[in-house]
Amino acid sequence: MALKENDLIWFRPLWRRVAVVVFLGLWLGWEILFSGDQFWVILVGAALAYALYTFFYAFPKSETENEQIAPPRPADGENRQDP
Repeated sequence: MALKENDLIWFRPLWRRVAVVVFLGLWLGWEILFSGDQFWVILVGAALAYALYTFFYAFPKSETENEQIAPPRPADGENRQDP
């Protein structure tokens, strides 16, 4: 499942992707060491694996061309210029 355009923009800074992965890693460590509930270990481990793959392997390396929002066009469709 690919990230949507809004998600790509929000996760563009590397620190946000690293923060999510570190949080999931700490949570997985907590579940393994202190909780021991197999359901949560599998669930958080799968989320961590998905985040690692999505954020660091499959994440687009360059910014997309349409990342900048174009100015709105007039409602009537005429090609007018600002004075």
